[in-house]
Order: sequence, then C-alpha cells, then structure tokens
Amino acid sequence: MTKHKYPVWVEISKSALLNNIIQIKNNVRKSVPNLKVCGVVKSNAYGHGMSLVAGVIADEVDWFAVNALWEAIQLVKETGTQKPIVVLGYTPVSALPDLIEYPNIRIIVYNIQTLAALKKLVLKYKRGFKVHIKIETGTGRQGITEKQLPKFISFFKENPDIILEGMSTHYANIEDTTTHDYYEFQLANYKKFIKVLKENGFNPPIKHTACTAACFLFPKTYFSLARPGIGLYGLWPSKETRLSCLLQGRETLNLIPALTFKTRIAQIKTLPANCYIGYGCSYKTTHWTRVAVIPVGYFDGYDRQLSNQAYVIIKNKRAPLIGRICMNICMVDITHINNARLDDEVILIGKSKSEAITADTIAGMSGTINYEIVTRINPSLPRIIVE
Repeated sequence: MTKHKYPVWVEISKSALLNNIIQIKNNVRKSVPNLKVCGVVKSNAYGHGMSLVAGVIADEVDWFAVNALWEAIQLVKETGTQKPIVVLGYTPVSALPDLIEYPNIRIIVYNIQTLAALKKLVLKYKRGFKVHIKIETGTGRQGITEKQLPKFISFFKENPDIILEGMSTHYANIEDTTTHDYYEFQLANYKKFIKVLKENGFNPPIKHTACTAACFLFPKTYFSLARPGIGLYGLWPSKETRLSCLLQGRETLNLIPALTFKTRIAQIKTLPANCYIGYGCSYKTTHWTRVAVIPVGYFDGYDRQLSNQAYVIIKNKRAPLIGRICMNICMVDITHINNARLDDEVILIGKSKSEAITADTIAGMSGTINYEIVTRINPSLPRIIVE
C-alpha cells in the first residue's frame, strides 16, 4: 500500500536510469574512449521528469539537451547544473536576451535572423555567445541547406564574438528499418558540410549526430558527442533497432524501463448483467460484474484509444478496461480479483511480479510509438524517485 496521498502518480527508478546511462556510455566509449555523452532530457525527460532525471544522471553525463530555452533555464534553476546545455529546438528571437544570464546554455541556430539578433546582443552587452548550427542532411526539418551555408560562414567570419562551437544533424529513418542506406547518405552529407567549414577556417569542436539508435548501431556517427534519448529511459527506439543490433552481431544492451505509471482504486461496485458502462454505452455486462473505478483518464495521458481493449494490473492480475476512458476516470473489470480493495494500487504501465504492461504494449494498442506513450503523461502529475 502506498504511503503518499496521490490518486495518480509516476514512479521513476533511480537504479534503472543509472543502469541505462552507464551501459550506453560504456557501449559508445568502446569505440571512442573519450567521447562526451549528452543526456537528452527534453519534453520533461520523455515524461519522466526533467530535473528529477537530470539530478540522477548528472555524474554520468557531460552535457544535457532540451528542446526549448525555457526548459534549459528551468533545468539550471532547479538543479543548479553548470554543465553545458544545448537547446535542440527553436528559440524565438524575443527569447534570446534570456541567454545573457546563462553562459552554459547554447542554442542551435538555422536561421540567419537569429544570428543577426545575437549580434545586437553582443554589441549591447559586450559579451560573446557559443552557438551550434543544425545541418539539413535529408530529414526535411530544421537545418541549414548547402546553398545557405556560405551566408552563415560569412556571418561567423565577420562576427568572431559569436563562436561556432557545434554542428548537429538528425537521421530520418535510422530506427525505422534494418537497411541503412539512407543513414549512410545523410552521414555523407554531414561530412560534406564539415569539409566546407574546414576549408573556410572553421572546425566546430562539438559535432553531434548520434541519437539512441545511432549510439547502438553506428560508431561512425559518434564524432565528439553522443545524444542518447529514449534509451536512457530503458526503452528501445524500435523493434528494427533491436533486430539491427542482432543482425550486425552487436551486443544488445540490457535496458530497464525506468517509469511506472500508477493510480489506485477509487470505488468498487457490483453490477448485474445488461448494465452499460461509461459514455456511449460502449460496454454491456453479460453477468454480475465487479467493477473498479480508477481516477485516471486522457487528461493524465492515458490514451482514450485504449478503451475496451487494454488492461491494468491489480494484485498481480490483469484487469481489462471496460467502457470508454473518460477525461479523469475509467473502469476495469475485477470480478476475478476477489481480494481487490478500495485504495489498492493499480499499475497502468509497469510490472508486478509475473505480470507486466509495457509502454510498447500500450503503443501497439494505441497505434503509436513508445516515445509518445511516456512523453505525454501529464507533466503536472507527481514523479517520485524509487530505488
């Protein structure tokens, strides 16, 4: 029985996080012994709690990565970290003055307008900035194209106080397939950009392209900094990534999912046959049914598409969802769980002895990926570190 007061909560295993980051770090450093490692804690650490996760892994990583400048500032304020933080996503021009107080934060730049705005801050505050550029190698998202690169090179030559510290790219389908020709194409493009920059007198010391799948599969992507994301949390990027490891004869790491999503029984009632359950009358009992009402719904990030098809775990037994998942409530059948009681724990994602319901299982039922399942768990829910 839980001792805290929360009706819905998330537990994060400290030992699992450390297991995962240490295994990933050891794996990449077999190929590049001094490789720096960046813990990607964007989007509330993929739903696990940004500052909480950063505090656990701080001694095992060299950098952190977030999506937005406000996340980076929050990370500094809540953890006190002075490690370099790279902002992977878009930073609005209006937010750039916030960088003045945080010299350990770097933004990724792919718009010349952003650099022009930074130039004004250099003149106003008499201080420089370190930035990274994002290279378009074939993903079709943010990034500088080959045609645009000369303009950026000219800017950096004319403005030495804005230091080109890093360059990055991201792979389009490295985790979606077991044939990796397109990754090779993108890597070759990235190297072309390196060559052009060197020919113009620039050699950014922090070159980074390696996501989790690349960390597992392709040492050629490591350069000077690896950026593990989903693997840090004990989840494989895809079945194809795991299969690719096996096909290449690579060691498959023993990743341990760090997150358990829980609620508790809020009410128990027994209903006769021919009773409808929930909105839309989508479920109808066929016999006397013992129903547990649990206080979790799609507001909390528990996908409505799981209605009438998923299950939870109560007392180490599976209890099927019956009726539609509501905004804050759903119902499960506990007819077969005689010892279930009010306030008992309910596992939505996680395991209990011999039973488990994984993020991958939920993703399959919802028609999505494990990333989305954990990342969209409501950030307002309490996260609790457990050993």
